[in-house]
Amino acid sequence: MLSPVVFLVFLCVISPAAPVAVVGDDGMTMTLQLERAFPTSHGVELSQLKARDRVRHGRILQQFPNGVVDFPVEGTYDPFLVGLYFTRVQLGSPPKEFYVQIDTGSDVLWVSCASCNGCPTSSGLQIQLEFFDPSSSSTARPISCSDQRCALGEQSSDSGCSTRNQCGYTFQYGDGSGTSGYYVADLMHFDTIVGNSLTTNSSAPVVFGCSTSQTGDLTKPDRAIDGIFGFGQQGLSVIAQLSSQGVTPNVFSHCLKGSNGGGGILVLGQIVEPNLVYTPLVPSQPHYNLNLETIALNGQTLAISPQVFETSSNRGTIVDSGTTLAYLAEEAYEVFVNAVSQAVSQNVRPLVARGNQCYLTTSSVGDIFPMVSLNFAGGATMVLRGDDYLIQQNSIGGAAVWCMGFQKIPGQGLTILGDLVLKDKIIVYDLAGQRIGWANYDCSQAVNVSATTSRGKTEYVNAGQIGNSSPRNDPYTLLLSVILTFVLQALVFGTYSFL
Repeated sequence: MLSPVVFLVFLCVISPAAPVAVVGDDGMTMTLQLERAFPTSHGVELSQLKARDRVRHGRILQQFPNGVVDFPVEGTYDPFLVGLYFTRVQLGSPPKEFYVQIDTGSDVLWVSCASCNGCPTSSGLQIQLEFFDPSSSSTARPISCSDQRCALGEQSSDSGCSTRNQCGYTFQYGDGSGTSGYYVADLMHFDTIVGNSLTTNSSAPVVFGCSTSQTGDLTKPDRAIDGIFGFGQQGLSVIAQLSSQGVTPNVFSHCLKGSNGGGGILVLGQIVEPNLVYTPLVPSQPHYNLNLETIALNGQTLAISPQVFETSSNRGTIVDSGTTLAYLAEEAYEVFVNAVSQAVSQNVRPLVARGNQCYLTTSSVGDIFPMVSLNFAGGATMVLRGDDYLIQQNSIGGAAVWCMGFQKIPGQGLTILGDLVLKDKIIVYDLAGQRIGWANYDCSQAVNVSATTSRGKTEYVNAGQIGNSSPRNDPYTLLLSVILTFVLQALVFGTYSFL
């Protein structure tokens, strides 16, 4: 997300995981596993999604692995119901587990710390919130002001030094919320897969933020989580730290499932798929900026000046998995919406709901709405179907109300590709090659992940099978087991009265 503010509403049921792994030439593999959580409320207004994204946009924020690390990642993606992905990381000695949001729009990993002022103590996610206490970890070390890693923190935040020679940070967000604290160096622990065996004794030192103060939306219990896991490009991002140590490759990928319960895949490695296309990252940018050149509907290029999408201090095109919706530069927005409306004028009834363009239809949006092509530098095209740029709001008299999922940020020239358009696609962030790739994909399916070894050898693994036999994170399997147990007990005791 463009600022690492946490926005959470939900949790009833968690779906089965979709794990992935990357194998190096010594037989060790890194695996991450995404799961799905469902909100408790289904009444989220589009205006609420826009408001949440607006807050986020206040700040948008080689050797390959010797082993394969398994992050037991959970989470939720849903543009309709205000979802996000989060993972569990283990920090310190002895290790303590924290739930942190996965965010490609910010850089630093930070967690709530002991004696935090304003940090929530309960969560609507139905997770147990924890607090990191450096004095309880035998391996925790504060980062001093003279430490070169303190200077790296200046790339990602307002860093400063206390009278105790302690390297601190402050993140401030557009709605007035924020967090501050100090940097700590400690061990991050991983579950490592070696062949078919799982070990839990792998670790690597990382620098992360210890939050001692939170304000605004970060303090709300219904949205509370332990912290944020930044996947940006700056030096203090965990992906940069781990890749510089040779623990992971300098590339990560995700595939967010947009239907049938959501879920998906997140891997510290490069997903391999024949249909992947790549476009270069704009150099010398702190975020994942791309050169969007033109937009076309059903092959017809829209009359939008290329200068609208050029990267500068206040404009450009950014890929951000933490933004729920998608946003077009203000100069392109009306052109795009008018073109879509004209293309479907014979098949829908247009209406405006709370200032947003909507359409009333009894047909499938995939059948009547035009295919949208986002054309990037290097010849890469991202093709969007109707449900990649529209959001179903409700229904009226048996007809569905679909509203424009692309929004605009008044007075700004930013184009932001959020979860709405990123779903149902493999997205590869190749930081070593300074490029981003994508391909349409069924994210419930297994993926192949590659690792180029120190001897130049590339190996692949079908990564969707690892861990599927374990019911640890599969409530559906657990529910089925309970039902079968009741049935067997009823048969044995000759009664079908379960209540």
